[in-house]
Amino acid sequence: MALPSTKMPVVFYSMVLLIINNCIEAVSVRGDYHRTGFHFQPLKNWMNDPNGPMYYNGVYHLFYQYNPNGTVWGNIVWAHSVSKDLINWNGIEHAIYPSKPFDKFGCWSGSATIIPGKGPVILYTGVIDENNTQVQCYAEPEDPNDPLLRRWVKPDKLNPAVVDKDVNHTEFRDPTTAWWGKDGHWRMLVGSVRKRRGIAYLYRSKDFKTWVRAKHPIHSKGGTGMWECPDFYPVSVIGNVVGNPVKHVLKNSLDDTKFDYYTVGTYLEDKDRYVPDNTSVDGWGGLRYDYGNFYASKSFFDPSKNRRILWGWANECDKPIDNFRKGWAGIQAIPRTVWLDFTGRQLVQWPVEELNSLRGKEVNIDNQRLEKGDYSEVKGITAAQADVEVTFSFSSLDKAEAYDPKWVKAQDLCAQKGSKLQGGVGPFGLLTLASQNLEEFTPVFFRVFKSPNKHIVLLCSDARSSSLKSDLYKPQFAGFVDVDLAADKKISLRSLEGRQTFCPESIPS
Repeated sequence: MALPSTKMPVVFYSMVLLIINNCIEAVSVRGDYHRTGFHFQPLKNWMNDPNGPMYYNGVYHLFYQYNPNGTVWGNIVWAHSVSKDLINWNGIEHAIYPSKPFDKFGCWSGSATIIPGKGPVILYTGVIDENNTQVQCYAEPEDPNDPLLRRWVKPDKLNPAVVDKDVNHTEFRDPTTAWWGKDGHWRMLVGSVRKRRGIAYLYRSKDFKTWVRAKHPIHSKGGTGMWECPDFYPVSVIGNVVGNPVKHVLKNSLDDTKFDYYTVGTYLEDKDRYVPDNTSVDGWGGLRYDYGNFYASKSFFDPSKNRRILWGWANECDKPIDNFRKGWAGIQAIPRTVWLDFTGRQLVQWPVEELNSLRGKEVNIDNQRLEKGDYSEVKGITAAQADVEVTFSFSSLDKAEAYDPKWVKAQDLCAQKGSKLQGGVGPFGLLTLASQNLEEFTPVFFRVFKSPNKHIVLLCSDARSSSLKSDLYKPQFAGFVDVDLAADKKISLRSLEGRQTFCPESIPS
């Protein structure tokens, strides 16, 4: 259902949908309407961070933190699933689990690197004692010729690969995919913190097994807390994904906020330094991959289609007792292709093209005019899940509210304005999961403000009216959309990503 507009905008809907289950085994979603049809999720139990995604010998691999014994965090292993198309997945043997002195108390997140002429190697964090001492370990395929890489071994020689007594040993984890430098050394990053300063330590190696920390971190920022699951990679504008990348991205998952933040900047290889652009802000005030439930993300380069693909964990809002009753907890966000926006200031994200194969019946509504206060029901949708794309255009933006420079926190502004308080231009958007009498609904909507030099667009998702149940987590998520309304005079919203992204969850009663 569409939210009301304010100045007779013309609204275009283009919707595509299909009921299908994208999980390890073919299981009907009809028995559990909470299960997803587009997202990856295991058949049962707890899942969190995506680990070591890669494409190797025609097969996509996704490892992930998994509890084989229950629906809460604990007993973590590296589960392993494989796919030919990023859509249909098969679960195979667990790849890594506590079995050695260097990972007896935990096998935590990490990454995969494909070494030319040898094959993939996994770097991961091991916990060696009850004091939570963290080290970095490596694992290799038992049989590199196995097309599915079913079994992995952790050699005793030179394992753990990184034991560093000069860092905060209880906050030292999640090694990145390594990259090959011009000086003939491999490089990788490990996240850490010291006195509230988030740190990405850089390590070098000639043989990929003996690693030495550089004299200084590749980057750090005071007041940001622990940097979990760092990621570092080159990007360029679409059509030039590889070759001469124009920028680098450094992403960190902030343990304090449980959100993923990134900056766009320059990698000074000769100095092993990363310098964010002056338009990129480190930490809480910076860019986020996603303004919803999205954390511990991991990207990889897919050489088969010359693209970078991003995975992320979508932690849900359910209580532990609800997870226990339904038998599972956690999903992976839809894999996204990422590239640099033409402005060079931020990333653009879009669902992998393979997702189009899930599209079924299409519903189109064109040239729908909405007056202020109107609601327009989108009819013809019978599926439980849909891929939605809608474009809003405007007859005028003259009545846009003045933007207060103090409104720097989009989420606070979303909570203050909400979807029910009428403004000059907005709110307009979609009411999702709406009941017939609108007792329950989750709005995803825009508001347009004007500053002296440009229009400012706020995008919100507000779960406060999502359920009549009072004991649920009902957050608001929001972000400012970087769009030139003076030139475009329209805004597009797609339920499966874009320039500004959300991965929210709503649970109607």
